[in-house]
Amino acid sequence: MTTDSKTPPLSPLRERIDDVDDRILALLAERADLARTVAEAKRAANAPHFHDPERERRVLERVAEKGAGGFPRDAIRVVFREVMSACLSLEEPMRVAFLGPEGTFTQMAAHRLFGLAARYQESATIDGVFDAVRAGACAAGVVPIENSTEGSVTFTVDALLDGDLVIRQEMVLDVAHCLLSRAASLPSIERVYSHPQALAQCRTWLAKNLPAAQLVQTASTAAAAREAHGDDRAAAIGSALAGEIHGLVTLRERVQDRPENATRFVVLGSEDAPRTGRDKTTIAFSVKDGRGALRQVLSILEDSGVNLTRIESRPTRQRAWDYVFLADLEGHREDPHVAAALAGVRARCPMVKVLGSYARA
Repeated sequence: MTTDSKTPPLSPLRERIDDVDDRILALLAERADLARTVAEAKRAANAPHFHDPERERRVLERVAEKGAGGFPRDAIRVVFREVMSACLSLEEPMRVAFLGPEGTFTQMAAHRLFGLAARYQESATIDGVFDAVRAGACAAGVVPIENSTEGSVTFTVDALLDGDLVIRQEMVLDVAHCLLSRAASLPSIERVYSHPQALAQCRTWLAKNLPAAQLVQTASTAAAAREAHGDDRAAAIGSALAGEIHGLVTLRERVQDRPENATRFVVLGSEDAPRTGRDKTTIAFSVKDGRGALRQVLSILEDSGVNLTRIESRPTRQRAWDYVFLADLEGHREDPHVAAALAGVRARCPMVKVLGSYARA
C-alpha cells in the first residue's frame, strides 16, 4: 500500500490527538473542582441542591451555539449533558426515580434529562415513582404523561390530581417501537407482550401482520421484553434497548402505526421550576353545572391574555359521571397575567389545581 507524499503521516496526528485529549481531561478536572466549590458555597448559604433544569438549558444552548460548525451540534449537547451530570454528582449525588424496569422509554428519557452520573431508582408503577419523590428517597421522578397517538397517560394524570407533587420539567422523546423476539420469523409468534399504550400505538400493524396473535398487557415495555425472553413463541413491543438488555432479536423496526409517534415525559418535584420567560403552566379545574360554564372559564383566560394550548376532559375518581378539565397555558403562574387569570378561574370554579409551572420543551 502506497502513501501519498502530500498526506500527513499518522503518528504525529495521533500524538496531537493524544495531546488534545490530555488537555480535555485537565479542563474536566478543573470543572470538577469548580463544581465542588459551588457545592461548598451552597452549603454555606443553605441553598437548595436540586437539579436546575433552566440553568442546564441555558448552558446547553450556549455551548451548542458557540461550538456549532466545529463539532456536531447534537453531539455537543450530549457531551455537555454528561459533563454537567458528572459535576452535579460531585456537588451532591442525585437520586432519580423512573418507571422501570431497565429498558423502558422512561429510562431513556431520564438519562437524557439527568445524564448517566445520576443514581437511578426504578419503580414498577407510576404511583411508585410518585411515592419515591414524595418520601424524599429521590429528588426527582420521571414519568410519561402524554403520547402523540394515544393521548394522556391516565395513571400519571390521576396521581398529579390526587397528590401534592408538581411538574418541574418536560421533554418530548421520539418513540420508535420494535418487535422483539427469540422466534425466527413472524409466523412463529403466538403472543405479543407490551404495555397497553404501546399495543394501542401499534394496533393497525399488529392486525395486519400478526392477526392471530394473542395480545398480552404488561406493566411496561421492558417487562414485556422480559416475558418474551422466556417464551420462544412470543414477541414483545418495546425499545431496541430493551431487546439488547433481554437478549432478543429485533424482527421489525418502527412498528408503530404513525411514524411521528412521540411521548411527552415530565419531571416530578415538590415545587415549581423558576420562571424562564418561555414557560408553560398545567392546571386542572372543574365547572359548576349549567349552560355555558366552560365557555365562561375560557373567556376569563382569553380576557387575561393567556393562550390556551391544550385542553381535555376526563372523569374524576371521586364519583361517577364527575369530570375535570386539564389545560396547558402559556406562561408561568407567577407571571402577572397568568396569576390574574388563575384568580378569575378560582372565583368561577369549585376546584382549581395548578399541576406545575415549568419551561416549555
